[in-house]
Amino acid sequence: MKKQKTLKDLNLIDRFLFAEVMEDVKTGQDILSIILGQDIQLISGSQTEKEYRISPLAKSIRMDVFSVSEEGIVYDIEAQGTYRSDLRKRSRYYQSLMDGSLLESGENNYNLLKDSFIIVITNYDIFDLGKYCYTFEAVCREHPALLLRDGATRIFLNTRGTNKDEVSSELVDFLHYMENSTDEMVLETGSVRIRRIHERVCKVRQSEAIGMKFMRELEEKSEARAEGCQAGLTDGILTSIKNLMETMDLTAEKAMKALKVPEEEWEKYLRLLEK
Repeated sequence: MKKQKTLKDLNLIDRFLFAEVMEDVKTGQDILSIILGQDIQLISGSQTEKEYRISPLAKSIRMDVFSVSEEGIVYDIEAQGTYRSDLRKRSRYYQSLMDGSLLESGENNYNLLKDSFIIVITNYDIFDLGKYCYTFEAVCREHPALLLRDGATRIFLNTRGTNKDEVSSELVDFLHYMENSTDEMVLETGSVRIRRIHERVCKVRQSEAIGMKFMRELEEKSEARAEGCQAGLTDGILTSIKNLMETMDLTAEKAMKALKVPEEEWEKYLRLLEK
């Protein structure tokens, strides 16, 4: 059985720790500055788990970390420590919903739409080209030197890149630190920013309040999984009861007896069969 992680076991690539660390405005500035290679000044602390919904019928999104710079540029940063095959399309959907929130109702001047960055950090290579950083902007296929310049940028960062000579050493160190957020890793870097980030990480890990929050989240996820398993088991038994009733012409009670359903659960299944 896999040992359950504690808060102190988490690395920065883990979404919970990443969100807690990024609530500090200075840490958010340091991380964005490393990624973008320039000093970024944010107007306030980042919003974590920010939800966007355009309609009750449309799928909502919940952004890991949402920030706004002094220049009005908006940033969404996602830490993805478990494999997902849909990150390209997911980033497109996030872009659309985020853009939909950046203009007020009735505004007709689309030049007021703020520039935006969606940044996804993974511990695997989505594109299998060995790059630490993949930056996407719209270009003209017929004239590749022509950029659309619509203000939308999507960046995918890979902690396991191999092209150290093509990116800054600080970015490489930071991406390695994302996956291995230890004192030893920090000693290997000369980056003042990464050392400040590690100080914040240590502070979060040592917080009793955040530790309790993490345990509650684990309990809620465990309960949700248990409820899902129980619901699946109930559906399976209900289907089997119906099949026996139809194919063997049995009563519900005889079908449940044949399936060895505990008698204390018969009333539940009888109610479900009536629906």
